[in-house]
Amino acid sequence: MRTYRLHFIRHGLTEANITGKYVGVTDLPLTEEGAEQLDTIRVKGEVPDTGLLFTSPLKRCVESCEILFPETEPVIIDEFREFNFGEFENKAAAELEGDPRYVEWISGRACPPDGEGSDEFVKRVCLGLNKAVRIMMEREVYEATAVMHGGVMMTLFAACALPQRHAVEWSSPVGGGYTALITPSLYGRSGVIEIIDTVPTSAMPVDEE
Repeated sequence: MRTYRLHFIRHGLTEANITGKYVGVTDLPLTEEGAEQLDTIRVKGEVPDTGLLFTSPLKRCVESCEILFPETEPVIIDEFREFNFGEFENKAAAELEGDPRYVEWISGRACPPDGEGSDEFVKRVCLGLNKAVRIMMEREVYEATAVMHGGVMMTLFAACALPQRHAVEWSSPVGGGYTALITPSLYGRSGVIEIIDTVPTSAMPVDEE
């Protein structure tokens, strides 16, 4: 039985990455610097051009696809959109420190007000992976690329990737990411994928969002 490879790449730099604000569902574009960084990565041939491309529907991911893979029309996976921070959206941690609801959230005891629950988020991104893998199998494509958000990537890998690591240990710089090996029998039985490599990047690490 053949295995599948799926490359996960984090989108380029946004203003929220620079300011450190919680930005999930807000549809920010890339910064000019972010676009230039990705173009440098493309010119150097540092990301795999697999032909089949998946992306979050949000602008920062779609724009990253357009720069890194200008000849490829991506398949939109809605479940790959970033976490919904609710009332904490577009705010920095320093602005929220005095809010008891924020303390409850970062301690893992509550959801952001009007935002998304952690369990709900995990379930959603795993469904997105299922959708991408199913498309690969249906089309008999054995290697593909997915452009997504840092939070989505970390959450997804913490939930279903080997080796087992905490989410923060799966952080990635903008324009960088990981390569996963998907064995149909293992994935079908337990939903597990195996991280086997990193995707090289010449971009600089920034805060996760």
